Amino acid sequence: MIDLNTFADGALSERFNQELQKILENIADPNTDASKKRKLTVTVTLKADEKRDVVLSTVVAKSTLAPAKQIEAKLIMDLDNKGKVTGAELKSGLKGQTFIDEEGDVSDDQGNKIINLKQQTK
Repeated sequence: MIDLNTFADGALSERFNQELQKILENIADPNTDASKKRKLTVTVTLKADEKRDVVLSTVVAKSTLAPAKQIEAKLIMDLDNKGKVTGAELKSGLKGQTFIDEEGDVSDDQGNKIINLKQQTK
């Protein structure tokens, strides 16, 4: 009865492909869980006039994507000099521990440089 490729001046096929593209991009995103299911729903709504000889149709396509993976971070809690609770991200893995950061410099537990080895070699 209806060629789905040309229905609604090709809008049905076009909307399907737009949502499919979103799903494929979501699957390719390494920040999402590859094994999660995605869904593409196409809804065609039909409404007849009183004489029942003309039918108005609408096409809606929508996708359900996988959310980004959950990311964890540890916060160090402390009190400032006024007694107010503060927090900072723990970078070293253990409160109070220094570590060597990505640039090779010694940093405190929050990632603040303590010793810049590059400057000391100059």
